[in-house]
Amino acid sequence: MEELLQQILQECRPYTGQGALASYIPELARQDPDRLGIAMFHKDGNMVEAGDSRRCFTIQSVMKPLLLLLALQDNGRETVRAHVGVEATGKPFDAINVADNALLAKHLNPMVNAGAILMCQLVGGETYDQRFARLLGFIRRLAANEKIDLDEEVYHSEKATGSKNRALAYLLKAHGLIRGDVEELLDCYFRACSIRVSAADLARIGCVLACHGQLPDGQRLFPAAYGRFVNANLMTCGMYDGSGDFAIRVGVPAKSGVGGGIMAVVPGRMGVGLFGPALDEKGNSLAGIRALELLSARLDLSVF
Repeated sequence: MEELLQQILQECRPYTGQGALASYIPELARQDPDRLGIAMFHKDGNMVEAGDSRRCFTIQSVMKPLLLLLALQDNGRETVRAHVGVEATGKPFDAINVADNALLAKHLNPMVNAGAILMCQLVGGETYDQRFARLLGFIRRLAANEKIDLDEEVYHSEKATGSKNRALAYLLKAHGLIRGDVEELLDCYFRACSIRVSAADLARIGCVLACHGQLPDGQRLFPAAYGRFVNANLMTCGMYDGSGDFAIRVGVPAKSGVGGGIMAVVPGRMGVGLFGPALDEKGNSLAGIRALELLSARLDLSVF
């Protein structure tokens, strides 16, 4: 299996030169676009990896389904559905106009920025520091890696240049959808996006989702119903306005981030983590998507 992953990476390397780094976040613009890594974590606990699978990068939007999971555990499905929707927007992940209409803003899915910003206030905790600490701890448990931590440089870079996210948040505040201090909420969101992980970490997390919350040792981290809820959301919205194309080409639930990461979920079988910071026009890893397409075809991973 390792030989297969090596072969897939070799076939996908030309794609690293065709994408672009996320230049609107200065720290992300400094990444090496030629980096490429893949990891697979099977439900039996077996990890197979190749390339830059252990190189750390910031989780960015791949944290959104994990934020959703935590919100579901803290509030239940009905409360979460009262705050966010599940339908794809068909627009870029940071589009302003999705939050400009009060009715539409109430039904944003949690995989776009505006929806995820709303989700931050649903995580339990008296302060946003406590909410971030709970999210970080949850991600560490999912990945079985206590070394996962905040990337301070990326966090400060995001906070200094996050004008579009601020615009989204203040529009949501104007519609009465955000309680309390907007800047404190945004600080939590920026920190959540700046957590450092590797493709191997994402593979482990994806496997927990693939098994609907159950670890290889049988321990359950969240109810199976919440896992199904999140996986369905990933299938329809996880790859932004490229989710339909991804469903056809790859056919599994997945979440991308502009740091170059992709977490894919193969229900009942495994999780797959990718790292390739050169992005397509949708904000998804160009080489990462191609690698998943090849892997899906060769291992018959599509759920369709």
